[in-house]
Amino acid sequence: MFYGILSIFVWLFVAITSIIFFPIALLIFLVTLPFDRNRRILHSFSCFWASSYVWINPLWDLHWEGKELIEKDKPFVFVSNHQSLLDIILLYNLFTHFKWVSKDSLFNIPFIGWNMSLNGYIKLRRKDPKSHLNLIKEAGKHLQRGSSIILFPEGTRSPDGDIHRFKDGAFLIAKKYRVGVQPIVLDGAYQAIPKKGLMMNHKQRINIRVLPPISAETVGQLRVKDLSIKIKEDMDSNLKEIRV
Repeated sequence: MFYGILSIFVWLFVAITSIIFFPIALLIFLVTLPFDRNRRILHSFSCFWASSYVWINPLWDLHWEGKELIEKDKPFVFVSNHQSLLDIILLYNLFTHFKWVSKDSLFNIPFIGWNMSLNGYIKLRRKDPKSHLNLIKEAGKHLQRGSSIILFPEGTRSPDGDIHRFKDGAFLIAKKYRVGVQPIVLDGAYQAIPKKGLMMNHKQRINIRVLPPISAETVGQLRVKDLSIKIKEDMDSNLKEIRV
Protein backbone atom coordinates (compact mmCIF):
# COMPACT_ATOMS: atom_id res chain seq x y z
CA MET A 1 0.00 0.00 0.00
CA PHE A 2 2.75 2.46 1.02
CA TYR A 3 4.75 1.92 -2.18
CA GLY A 4 1.64 2.19 -4.32
CA ILE A 5 0.72 5.54 -2.77
CA LEU A 6 4.31 6.78 -3.09
CA SER A 7 4.45 5.74 -6.77
CA ILE A 8 1.23 7.63 -7.48
CA PHE A 9 2.63 10.70 -5.70
CA VAL A 10 5.87 10.58 -7.73
CA TRP A 11 4.08 10.29 -11.07
CA LEU A 12 1.62 13.04 -10.12
CA PHE A 13 4.61 15.21 -9.23
CA VAL A 14 6.10 14.49 -12.66
CA ALA A 15 2.85 15.42 -14.39
CA ILE A 16 2.21 18.61 -12.42
CA THR A 17 5.79 19.91 -12.57
CA SER A 18 5.93 19.23 -16.31
CA ILE A 19 2.98 21.57 -16.78
CA ILE A 20 4.72 24.17 -14.62
CA PHE A 21 8.26 23.78 -15.97
CA PHE A 22 7.48 23.73 -19.70
CA PRO A 23 6.36 27.40 -19.91
CA ILE A 24 9.58 28.33 -18.09
CA ALA A 25 11.57 26.30 -20.62
CA LEU A 26 9.73 28.00 -23.47
CA LEU A 27 10.52 31.42 -22.01
CA ILE A 28 14.21 30.51 -21.62
CA PHE A 29 14.25 29.28 -25.22
CA LEU A 30 12.77 32.53 -26.55
CA VAL A 31 14.95 34.83 -24.45
CA THR A 32 18.25 33.02 -25.12
CA LEU A 33 17.66 32.12 -28.78
CA PRO A 34 19.52 35.18 -30.18
CA PHE A 35 22.79 34.46 -28.33
CA ASP A 36 22.77 30.80 -27.22
CA ARG A 37 22.53 28.75 -30.40
CA ASN A 38 23.68 25.57 -28.62
CA ARG A 39 20.90 26.10 -26.04
CA ARG A 40 23.24 25.53 -23.11
CA ILE A 41 21.12 27.58 -20.73
CA LEU A 42 17.95 25.71 -21.68
CA HIS A 43 19.74 22.38 -21.31
CA SER A 44 20.97 23.40 -17.83
CA PHE A 45 17.37 24.10 -16.86
CA SER A 46 16.36 20.74 -18.32
CA CYS A 47 19.00 19.07 -16.14
CA PHE A 48 17.45 20.75 -13.08
CA TRP A 49 13.94 19.74 -14.23
CA ALA A 50 14.84 16.07 -14.64
CA SER A 51 17.04 15.93 -11.53
CA SER A 52 14.20 17.18 -9.34
CA TYR A 53 12.48 13.82 -9.89
CA VAL A 54 15.45 12.02 -8.35
CA TRP A 55 15.77 14.51 -5.49
CA ILE A 56 12.17 14.12 -4.32
CA ASN A 57 12.03 10.33 -4.53
CA PRO A 58 13.12 8.66 -1.26
CA LEU A 59 13.25 5.26 -2.95
CA TRP A 60 16.12 6.12 -5.30
CA ASP A 61 19.53 6.20 -3.62
CA LEU A 62 21.87 7.60 -6.27
CA HIS A 63 25.66 7.13 -6.07
CA TRP A 64 28.11 8.64 -8.56
CA GLU A 65 31.72 7.86 -9.39
CA GLY A 66 34.03 9.62 -11.83
CA LYS A 67 32.12 12.82 -12.64
CA GLU A 68 35.44 14.65 -12.39
CA LEU A 69 36.65 12.72 -15.46
CA ILE A 70 34.31 14.66 -17.75
CA GLU A 71 36.14 17.32 -19.76
CA LYS A 72 33.50 19.99 -20.14
CA ASP A 73 35.52 22.23 -22.44
CA LYS A 74 35.32 19.97 -25.50
CA PRO A 75 32.70 17.75 -27.13
CA PHE A 76 32.51 13.99 -26.68
CA VAL A 77 30.30 11.15 -27.72
CA PHE A 78 28.87 9.86 -24.44
CA VAL A 79 27.73 6.23 -24.44
CA SER A 80 25.78 4.52 -21.67
CA ASN A 81 24.21 1.15 -21.11
CA HIS A 82 20.41 1.21 -21.11
CA GLN A 83 18.48 -0.50 -18.30
CA SER A 84 15.30 1.53 -17.84
CA LEU A 85 13.20 4.56 -18.70
CA LEU A 86 14.86 6.04 -15.63
CA ASP A 87 18.26 6.19 -17.37
CA ILE A 88 17.41 9.43 -19.16
CA ILE A 89 16.46 11.16 -15.92
CA LEU A 90 19.60 9.83 -14.22
CA LEU A 91 21.99 11.02 -16.91
CA TYR A 92 20.59 14.55 -16.78
CA ASN A 93 22.16 14.54 -13.30
CA LEU A 94 25.54 14.82 -15.00
CA PHE A 95 24.82 18.54 -15.31
CA THR A 96 27.06 18.74 -18.36
CA HIS A 97 26.09 19.95 -21.82
CA PHE A 98 24.97 17.38 -24.37
CA LYS A 99 22.33 16.60 -26.97
CA TRP A 100 20.25 13.46 -26.62
CA VAL A 101 19.80 11.02 -29.46
CA SER A 102 16.34 9.60 -28.80
CA LYS A 103 13.59 7.71 -30.57
CA ASP A 104 11.16 10.09 -32.24
CA SER A 105 8.10 8.94 -30.27
CA LEU A 106 9.47 10.49 -27.06
CA PHE A 107 9.30 13.94 -28.66
CA ASN A 108 5.50 13.58 -28.78
CA ILE A 109 5.12 13.32 -25.01
CA PRO A 110 3.32 16.49 -23.83
CA PHE A 111 5.57 19.03 -22.15
CA ILE A 112 8.59 16.73 -21.64
CA GLY A 113 8.84 15.78 -25.33
CA TRP A 114 8.11 19.35 -26.39
CA ASN A 115 11.01 20.47 -24.22
CA MET A 116 13.24 17.95 -25.99
CA SER A 117 12.34 19.64 -29.28
CA LEU A 118 13.14 23.08 -27.86
CA ASN A 119 16.56 21.79 -26.84
CA GLY A 120 17.29 20.64 -30.37
CA TYR A 121 17.86 17.02 -29.41
CA ILE A 122 18.22 14.52 -32.26
CA LYS A 123 15.23 12.42 -33.33
CA LEU A 124 15.78 8.87 -34.52
CA ARG A 125 13.28 6.60 -36.26
CA ARG A 126 14.78 3.21 -35.58
CA LYS A 127 13.55 1.37 -38.67
CA ASP A 128 14.16 4.21 -41.12
CA PRO A 129 17.60 4.05 -42.85
CA LYS A 130 17.30 7.72 -43.87
CA SER A 131 16.84 8.68 -40.22
CA HIS A 132 20.06 6.89 -39.30
CA LEU A 133 21.93 8.79 -42.00
CA ASN A 134 20.40 12.02 -40.74
CA LEU A 135 21.52 11.12 -37.22
CA ILE A 136 25.15 11.07 -38.34
CA LYS A 137 24.74 14.44 -40.06
CA GLU A 138 22.93 16.12 -37.15
CA ALA A 139 25.33 14.68 -34.59
CA GLY A 140 28.21 16.11 -36.61
CA LYS A 141 26.67 19.58 -36.61
CA HIS A 142 26.32 19.58 -32.85
CA LEU A 143 29.81 18.19 -32.23
CA GLN A 144 31.36 20.79 -34.53
CA ARG A 145 29.54 23.53 -32.58
CA GLY A 146 30.98 22.22 -29.31
CA SER A 147 28.02 20.20 -28.00
CA SER A 148 28.53 16.62 -26.86
CA ILE A 149 25.97 13.98 -27.80
CA ILE A 150 24.77 11.01 -25.79
CA LEU A 151 23.53 7.66 -27.09
CA PHE A 152 22.61 4.21 -25.84
CA PRO A 153 24.63 1.96 -28.20
CA GLU A 154 22.50 -1.07 -27.33
CA GLY A 155 19.68 0.74 -29.14
CA THR A 156 16.99 -0.33 -26.68
CA ARG A 157 16.53 -1.18 -23.02
CA SER A 158 18.20 -4.31 -21.70
CA PRO A 159 15.74 -7.16 -21.01
CA ASP A 160 17.72 -8.34 -17.97
CA GLY A 161 19.96 -5.48 -16.78
CA ASP A 162 23.07 -6.83 -18.51
CA ILE A 163 24.83 -5.04 -21.36
CA HIS A 164 23.91 -6.47 -24.76
CA ARG A 165 25.33 -6.13 -28.25
CA PHE A 166 26.35 -2.64 -29.31
CA LYS A 167 25.40 -1.04 -32.59
CA ASP A 168 28.23 0.80 -34.34
CA GLY A 169 26.55 4.20 -34.83
CA ALA A 170 28.00 6.01 -31.81
CA PHE A 171 31.53 4.89 -32.61
CA LEU A 172 31.18 5.67 -36.30
CA ILE A 173 30.16 9.22 -35.37
CA ALA A 174 33.11 9.62 -32.98
CA LYS A 175 35.55 8.42 -35.61
CA LYS A 176 34.04 10.45 -38.45
CA TYR A 177 34.11 13.72 -36.48
CA ARG A 178 37.35 13.01 -34.60
CA VAL A 179 36.09 13.29 -31.05
CA GLY A 180 36.65 11.18 -27.95
CA VAL A 181 34.21 8.73 -26.40
CA GLN A 182 33.12 8.94 -22.75
CA PRO A 183 31.63 5.65 -21.48
CA ILE A 184 29.16 5.66 -18.59
CA VAL A 185 27.99 2.55 -16.73
CA LEU A 186 24.85 2.48 -14.60
CA ASP A 187 23.20 -0.22 -12.54
CA GLY A 188 20.09 -0.40 -10.40
CA ALA A 189 17.75 1.44 -12.76
CA TYR A 190 16.50 -1.90 -14.08
CA GLN A 191 15.19 -2.77 -10.61
CA ALA A 192 14.03 0.78 -9.79
CA ILE A 193 11.49 0.93 -12.62
CA PRO A 194 10.57 -2.42 -14.20
CA LYS A 195 10.54 -2.60 -17.99
CA LYS A 196 6.84 -3.56 -18.01
CA GLY A 197 5.40 -1.29 -15.35
CA LEU A 198 5.70 1.98 -13.47
CA MET A 199 5.18 0.78 -9.91
CA MET A 200 8.10 1.41 -7.53
CA ASN A 201 7.86 -1.21 -4.81
CA HIS A 202 11.15 -1.01 -2.90
CA LYS A 203 14.09 1.23 -2.08
CA GLN A 204 16.81 0.94 -4.71
CA ARG A 205 20.46 1.92 -4.74
CA ILE A 206 21.55 3.14 -8.17
CA ASN A 207 25.23 3.28 -9.06
CA ILE A 208 26.59 5.33 -11.96
CA ARG A 209 30.26 5.26 -12.90
CA VAL A 210 31.82 7.61 -15.47
CA LEU A 211 34.78 5.82 -17.06
CA PRO A 212 37.97 7.50 -18.30
CA PRO A 213 37.44 8.92 -21.79
CA ILE A 214 38.82 7.29 -24.91
CA SER A 215 40.78 10.10 -26.56
CA ALA A 216 40.09 11.33 -30.07
CA GLU A 217 43.58 10.12 -31.02
CA THR A 218 42.82 6.57 -29.85
CA VAL A 219 39.43 6.66 -31.57
CA GLY A 220 41.20 7.62 -34.80
CA GLN A 221 43.62 4.69 -34.53
CA LEU A 222 41.01 1.97 -34.01
CA ARG A 223 38.54 0.48 -36.43
CA VAL A 224 34.90 1.16 -35.57
CA LYS A 225 34.23 -2.47 -34.68
CA ASP A 226 37.37 -2.73 -32.54
CA LEU A 227 36.44 0.49 -30.74
CA SER A 228 32.94 -0.84 -30.08
CA ILE A 229 34.28 -4.14 -28.72
CA LYS A 230 36.87 -2.44 -26.51
CA ILE A 231 34.37 -0.06 -24.92
CA LYS A 232 31.77 -2.79 -24.39
CA GLU A 233 34.36 -4.97 -22.66
CA ASP A 234 35.37 -2.07 -20.39
CA MET A 235 31.72 -1.34 -19.58
CA ASP A 236 30.96 -5.02 -18.90
CA SER A 237 33.88 -5.20 -16.49
CA ASN A 238 32.81 -2.06 -14.65
CA LEU A 239 29.18 -3.16 -14.49
CA LYS A 240 30.28 -6.28 -12.59
CA GLU A 241 32.19 -4.08 -10.13
CA ILE A 242 29.32 -1.73 -9.36
CA ARG A 243 26.51 -4.28 -9.63
CA VAL A 244 23.85 -3.71 -6.99
